[in-house]
Formats: sequence, C-alpha cells, structure tokens
Amino acid sequence: MHKILIYDCLKVTSAGMISALQDRCELTCIANENEFQEEIKARQFDVIFIDIDSLGGQFLPLLGQIHNKDPFLPIIMISKVEKAEIIVQAMNEGASDFLIHPFSSTRVNIAFDKAIQIRDQRFEIAYHRRKQDVVYDFKDVVAYSRGMQLILKSLERFAKTDSTILITGDTGTGKSFLSGTVHFNSPRRKKPFVKINCANIPEDLLESELFGHEKGAFTGADKQRIGRFEQASGGTIFLDEIGEMNMRLQTKLLRVLEEKSFERVGGNKTIYSDVRIIAATNKDLVAQVENGLFREDLYYRINVLPVSLPSLRERRSCILPLAELLLKKCCASMHRHIQGFTDTARTMIQDYHWPGNIRQLGNTIERAVILEDDRKVHSYNLALPEKASRQPVEIATASKNVGEIARPVEPYESLAEQEKELVMRTLDECLWVQKSAAIKLGISPRALNYKISKLKITHPHWRRNKNAA
Repeated sequence: MHKILIYDCLKVTSAGMISALQDRCELTCIANENEFQEEIKARQFDVIFIDIDSLGGQFLPLLGQIHNKDPFLPIIMISKVEKAEIIVQAMNEGASDFLIHPFSSTRVNIAFDKAIQIRDQRFEIAYHRRKQDVVYDFKDVVAYSRGMQLILKSLERFAKTDSTILITGDTGTGKSFLSGTVHFNSPRRKKPFVKINCANIPEDLLESELFGHEKGAFTGADKQRIGRFEQASGGTIFLDEIGEMNMRLQTKLLRVLEEKSFERVGGNKTIYSDVRIIAATNKDLVAQVENGLFREDLYYRINVLPVSLPSLRERRSCILPLAELLLKKCCASMHRHIQGFTDTARTMIQDYHWPGNIRQLGNTIERAVILEDDRKVHSYNLALPEKASRQPVEIATASKNVGEIARPVEPYESLAEQEKELVMRTLDECLWVQKSAAIKLGISPRALNYKISKLKITHPHWRRNKNAA
C-alpha cells in the first residue's frame, strides 16, 4: 500500500484526499509546517500533497527543501486559485501536478497514478539501464533437452509467485538471461527490473550501490544517491554472484528479505521497498555456509525456490540451435548476411565440450562473424582451444587468383597453424601487400612482419624472397 503525506492547515484538501484515496493508500495528514518537515525526515513516502493556500502562497522554499532531500519524491500542489504564473513556478520547481479546488475523486486518482508512474520512470533513468538481453516468452527459450524443458516449466510456475528464487549453475549457463524472462512473465512485469553483479563492485561501494547513500555520508558523496533496491521498488532485483557478498552486507540483505526495509548509508530514515529478489551464483553456497563465509539463515531465506541450470555439455541437443540463434543475433547487430555454418563447422561446434558454456559459444560465434567473408561460417574461423583430435578442420585457400591450392585435411590444427592460415588468407585478399593486410588484421606492419617471419610465410614477389633466390 502506498504511503501519502498531506500538508493542509485548512482541512479542505485533506478531506478530499481521504475521500479519494483512503481505500488504496495509507494517508497521513499534517497541519503544522514543522511537524510536516519532521515527518518527511522520519518516514519514507510515495507521494506528497501540499495545499498552497495553507502556506499563504509561499510554497517555493518548502518545495525546494523537499526536493533537496529526495529528488525522486513526487509532489502534487493544490490551490483554490488558478493562476498561470503560480502553476508555472510550481512545475518548474519540480511539482508533478497541480490541482484546483474543487476537484473530483477521479481527478485525484489520475494525478496520483501519474505521479507514481513518473517516479518509477525517474528510477529507471537514474539506473541508466541499457536494453535488457532477455526473452519475454518461455516458449522462445532454446530448450531441446528434457532436463532444460523441466527447468523452464518450473520457472514458469515460479514466475507467478513473489517468492525468492536462487539460480545456481556454472558461469555462462544463462542465469542472468533467465532471470529477466522470469520477471517479464510475473505480475511485476510493468515495474523495474534491476540487475547488479555483486562481484564487479568493490566491497566498500557495494552497500551504497544496493541501498544508496545520503549527501556527506562519506568522502565524495556530494549528493544523495538512490540505491538499486529503492529503484526496483515494486519490481524485481537480480543479485548475480551473491556468494561474493561479505557477511555485513548479508546481514543487511537478510533484513530486507524479512522486513522489506533498510536505511541508506549515512541516513537514519527507514525506507520500505517491495522488491522480489532473484539471486544467482556459481559457487557451492552449502560449502560456504560450512566454512563460515555465508550466513546459514540467509541461505535458507533465498533458497525458497531453487533452480540448478545444467552446463551446455549436458544439453548437447541445444548446442546447434543455440549456435544458429546466436549467429542470427550477431549478424543482425553487425549488419552481416551469413546464412549458417558449414557441415564441418557444425560438427566442430557439436563435438566441442564448451567449458565456458553459452557465453563462450556466443563469443566464439561473434569472432567468427567478424572474420568470415563467405556466406557460411567455416571451421577455421572458430577459435576453439583444446579441440578434440577427432574434429575435422576445413582449410582456407592460400590463393584465389592463381587457382585453388588444396592440401590434405588434418585431424588437428595447432593455434599456430590456424594463425598462419588467417594471415595467409588476409595477405591473399590484400594482394600480398603487407601494409594493407596489417590494417585489415588490426595490427601494426611491424607486428605483421614479425608474424610472417615466425610462421615462415613466403611469396615469390617479395623482395627478400627474390634476393634469397
């Protein structure tokens, strides 16, 4: 239930607000300015209504004070007098709306809903969210293996609840990806979806990142900052790598889970935030609990709906469909027209064990799309370390102008041989002009000359080869 604060000395505005909003909001009516300011300091509100007539028209200082303390708090001004200059002043100072007496309950509810919507949008802007890479329908998730199909059925059921989800699995298995799918299939889909990686932020800054801080809370805190939990109010927050969180923050997170409240760093005002938490980790939290690195009570609190994602090598029927999907996405973003993989490339992708899972598969395909000049991705553009000896390898042509130069297909190519093939193919495309080839490869001419000598690449038109002859 939203919390509303009303400042009204004349008892006219408060009566109208109670009639319009008492069924959907918790209302607090104040008739004294000092008490009003103390209430703002002590509690967190979703919207504030201020009767201008109660202030004798001197509302700008109070409006400025409120926004200095909380720039995201929506404020709706109310007056009996409709003057354009007063309305313009109020809106320029940050008021969300301006109501004129007499007003209807419908008008009040419209103004309230609009204010809440503006607040949520400001939270999203403050978060600077980039476009989320998620699938919005579980039916669009690639799941050909039986195990993955069962997991998706479970996640569909979990999405309809507000319970905390713990997703475990190796790095790159799609934990972050599926958390977004859960959110956008939940009742909270129209509210913010906020992601944060606990391992990427230093420990001394993670608390401020999660819960925000007040101005002057520490060196460099020159203004108030809204934390991720406050930004995600009403929506979902995804805590990736939760196993990296220190014990002090784990204690504060436990309170958020139990009471849905917290304080900003350096602040004493309790903030309430209704957030659904999805946590993920690639660590064994049970072992961390036994070693005293993770709170046992927090583990049981986040492990309400556990999900364990299989590695890519355990769902081999999904590998090629995933590769095709990732290829389409890469080609779309790079404006390339590649139609698929050669048979040899498909065999190589299917047989590889993919220790980096979907993330490694995506990076490998992205590199191949950048290097590929044909209509299909060839195996020599797939950089796969530790390839199985049974995997066949396609051979790039060494010269297109003089005719096709073929050599026997080797069962295994070292990285040096792959590099030699790439350099030779690039030189051939640049008519064996080393400077042009270096630019295309993205290295300096000196580095290319070193590679040519190291890989023992020769060409009859080069001056040094003529002298040697």
